[in-house]
Amino acid sequence: MDHVLSVHDVSNVYFVPSLLEEQGLHRILQTKLNLPPTKPNLTSWVAMAESVTTATQTVTIALIGKYTGLQDSYLSVIKALRHASMAWHVKLHLEWIEASLLEDTNGASEGIDITNNDGELEEQGQPRTTESCANAWKKLEEADGVVIPGGFGRRGWEGKLKAAYYCRVNDKPCLGICLGFQAMVVEYCRNVLHCEKADSTEFEEQTSEPTIIFMPEIDPTTMGGTMRLGARTTHFTHGLSDLNENGANGNQDGDNDDDKNENRSNIQNMSQCQTLYGGVSSISERHRHRYEVNPEKVEAIHNGGLKFVGRDGNRMEISELPQHTYYVGCQFHPEFQSRPLRPSPPFYGLLRAATNKNTSKENTSSS
Repeated sequence: MDHVLSVHDVSNVYFVPSLLEEQGLHRILQTKLNLPPTKPNLTSWVAMAESVTTATQTVTIALIGKYTGLQDSYLSVIKALRHASMAWHVKLHLEWIEASLLEDTNGASEGIDITNNDGELEEQGQPRTTESCANAWKKLEEADGVVIPGGFGRRGWEGKLKAAYYCRVNDKPCLGICLGFQAMVVEYCRNVLHCEKADSTEFEEQTSEPTIIFMPEIDPTTMGGTMRLGARTTHFTHGLSDLNENGANGNQDGDNDDDKNENRSNIQNMSQCQTLYGGVSSISERHRHRYEVNPEKVEAIHNGGLKFVGRDGNRMEISELPQHTYYVGCQFHPEFQSRPLRPSPPFYGLLRAATNKNTSKENTSSS
């Protein structure tokens, strides 16, 4: 009976470790595994669990997805958002927006699903009707922040572009991940750099402005085992002085020790993302993609205002829009390394910006 423990209902799942600790689970494991007797320090964990219960401010994040009918598809993103919300001591309210509902609704009939250009039914999301499209835009407009996550296939692509445009011009905090990052780049090319035909060759192979292209080392005829997967190093190559003055000519090798020391001592010169990552000169994050920003377009895009502040050689990894509250894109998937006590830096930055915007909105409405 000494080894029978009670795991009764608690106000949130993060209280379970302390519940087990109170019943001596650590002592049982130490005895059975011949470990030295030590008492686990759960101080930080308990404080985090309590913050979930005591948070009073609610921050709304809109997720612009392709698979909103199966929300477990975004489980890692959801967890990363929750970790960041706990760090900012706010309640997270998620609004799910089917990306295709943000697209042009010409031809949509009330209550009837329509197909996209590839003949793929919109049945994976919600039917595109006048009402559902209007509701999707209302959710986007009212959100404190936006996540545009990854995905594959054409369906919803134009909706992701429109979401990126809306966030950019309305100073709404936005984090683009993988395909979301690529949508930010294409949208900027179309609407700021006047490259109206800018597109990804994943969706428009013959586009005259190939902005996102198939990576040259990947075999386009073979599917399966062909992605750029796993942990890769991203170097922070551009600080604020580079963004404001030096165009695309920042340090790109990340190997100069003097530069590393200078970056650490001059945090005010760092890009937003480098600051979020604690001022380090490089990071390791996990990837899962076949397409990348066209290296031939990088200089024009960077000099045109959308700054590529993190790079892996000629491969673009992080983009930022200076002067925007928070407009960050990542080719990698930062959600994969998020933890309750160590939230992913890009998500932490998004929730910080969204929380500040929510606070300002509440102060304005109450005055």
